[in-house]
Amino acid sequence: MRFDTKIAIVVRDDLAVWQRLNVTAFLASAVAGGVPETMGEPYGDGSGVAYLPMFRQPVLVYEGGLAHLRGIRDKAIGRGMDVAVYIEEMFKTGHDADNRAAVRAVASDELLLVGLAVHGPRNALDKTLKGLTLHP
Repeated sequence: MRFDTKIAIVVRDDLAVWQRLNVTAFLASAVAGGVPETMGEPYGDGSGVAYLPMFRQPVLVYEGGLAHLRGIRDKAIGRGMDVAVYIEEMFKTGHDADNRAAVRAVASDELLLVGLAVHGPRNALDKTLKGLTLHP
């Protein structure tokens, strides 16, 4: 099935594996919480056990350097896409309020991005991500 929109997560290529996974999970939750139409229906198994819903479309994970992440953020915001950021300082915080304060304390062009989530029209997002490689 081909979707009109795309969900992409981009993580910085110099992170430790645990950091890449942590950043990916947090950024995926941002899309789920911020763009509710991306969510499917709840699951249930043959025994009647209920499970949480998941995205209704694939999530593609890419990697790139800090300059790539900054460029993608700028392009995605310029094109009106939904964007979530994860910055280096967030590895040192212990909860959501401190995470938001860490982002708020830094100007956009100075954010030390370690990850981004972007949701938007498929063609525009493909142009925004041009040249990046999928995470191995």
